[in-house]
Amino acid sequence: MENKKGEKEIYIRPRKNSIYKNYIKRYLDFTFAFTFLVISIPLTVICCILIKLDSKGPAFFKQTRIGKNCKEITIYKLRTMKIESCDKNGKKLRDRERLTRVGKIIRKLSIDELPQLFNILKGDMSFIGPRPLLVRYLPYYSEREINRHNVLPGITGLAQVNGRSYLQWEERFDYDLNYVGNLSFKLDVKILIITIIKVLKTEGTSTIRPKELVDFDKYREYKKVR
Repeated sequence: MENKKGEKEIYIRPRKNSIYKNYIKRYLDFTFAFTFLVISIPLTVICCILIKLDSKGPAFFKQTRIGKNCKEITIYKLRTMKIESCDKNGKKLRDRERLTRVGKIIRKLSIDELPQLFNILKGDMSFIGPRPLLVRYLPYYSEREINRHNVLPGITGLAQVNGRSYLQWEERFDYDLNYVGNLSFKLDVKILIITIIKVLKTEGTSTIRPKELVDFDKYREYKKVR
């Protein structure tokens, strides 16, 4: 079913009195994030050492993104790219040219997301939810798409287990809104299980963004011009 603008009507407003959404989900997030953060300390330390040996720059990467209710949050990841964005001639480097040797392995195994456990402890993120996107994308969402920010962003989500970077923006937001409208314990468990299976099989964990997927703001500007 489509609305007057031709957009798919898949968004269902979640029940405000959902015990899982308002209480249990946050408790589970904090408990498991704390446990995994402690367990993963040795692995994180090893990764930091390898990153520092492989290329110059900090071991961690941080960036401001949009969280719940359009609030700005700072997310943390293990650095997988060179800090230089241009070559010696001033030409801008592509992502595949900036990716380090260690970074390829870290991304393939999704280890670069480990520092975001700290974001979960802070209450900025959840294990499951729409991925937090760049601040500069905010003016380009439609009135419908902005609803993806009605819940905490996640490390993984419905869009990630259904195509990840290979989805076009509208498809990705459809999955995000579907999740927001149908958030439940059952859905979170399903997404988590599929995520674990995909990580173990290294499916859908491409280290490089597909060429056909451009930044969201550029994508929307292109559609306007066209």
